Amino acid sequence: MRQISEIGRRIVNLRDADFDPVEEEVGTGMLQLNPKASKGIGFYIYRMEPGASSSPHRHLGVEEFYMIEGELIDNDGTIYRTGDIVWLDAGTEHNSTSPGGCTIAVFSEKGEVPPIEAGVE
Repeated sequence: MRQISEIGRRIVNLRDADFDPVEEEVGTGMLQLNPKASKGIGFYIYRMEPGASSSPHRHLGVEEFYMIEGELIDNDGTIYRTGDIVWLDAGTEHNSTSPGGCTIAVFSEKGEVPPIEAGVE
């Protein structure tokens, strides 16, 4: 068995990680280690500062996430808390806020796009 090369492994600790800002979202950041994955597809860590909100979006594939710390509130009032594991089906639309900030481990199958406008499909 060969040793793993430096370009074949990345290790980052969340306590001192640099998060990339998410376009069009104030107070949010993403940490995605896989250099071969498109941004926001596959596994990544998503962080929201206190009071931050995600942009409204529709999931092209399923999304699964684990609440590492903090609390997240969806636009329909559903609250996700530390320790919750969540599955959202392809086609679901939402946006979320985090009054106190949160850190989330996310797996996104196919990414996201803006929601469908009411009455338009």
